[in-house]
Amino acid sequence: MTEMTKMTVKISILVSGRGTNLQSVIDAIESGEIQNAEIACVISDKKEAYALQRAEKHGIEGIFVNPADFSSRAEYDNKVLEILKEKETDLVLLAGYLRIISDDLINEFKNKIINIHPSLLPSFKGLNAQKQAIEYGVKFTGCTVHFVEPDLDAGPIIMQKIIQVLEDDTPETLAERLLVEENKAYREVVKLFVDEKLEVDGRKVRIKN
Repeated sequence: MTEMTKMTVKISILVSGRGTNLQSVIDAIESGEIQNAEIACVISDKKEAYALQRAEKHGIEGIFVNPADFSSRAEYDNKVLEILKEKETDLVLLAGYLRIISDDLINEFKNKIINIHPSLLPSFKGLNAQKQAIEYGVKFTGCTVHFVEPDLDAGPIIMQKIIQVLEDDTPETLAERLLVEENKAYREVVKLFVDEKLEVDGRKVRIKN
């Protein structure tokens, strides 16, 4: 496919909080660092999520889907799936999204849902990864961008960034320094996906030239 005929990749982003990784992707698209891509919508399970305000500032549709309106996670995700299809989504990004998504949603977008986790997976899965790293005494930690599979934090790894754990680090200071690397990694991975340079072979993700 040539650059002239390349279709625009439509990205939908699921958020729950500040949306710093969302902002990083927005900036990369607006600056031209990521080309042939647009953010179709931002979906949040939190009405007050600052990420929705970020979306509004950039003219991106923000959608609040209230979990209280649904009797189960599956029902909630069916609604999210309906929106994703309506927006003709090609790529789903989880950016600080605090809900575990259902298998049906994952299978519908196989190898098209990407998450970022603040540790070097498979170490320190789940919540409070920075606290886990400090308590374990590791000298280095980092972030992992990976495709999402039904098992928590277990999908094929696309990219990792590494930082040193300092002697006086707290979970908060470690998280702040790591966030810089998270923002970089997410932008880089989204660009690779949009440019069709990611190839999944079992657990391995190859970056094509």
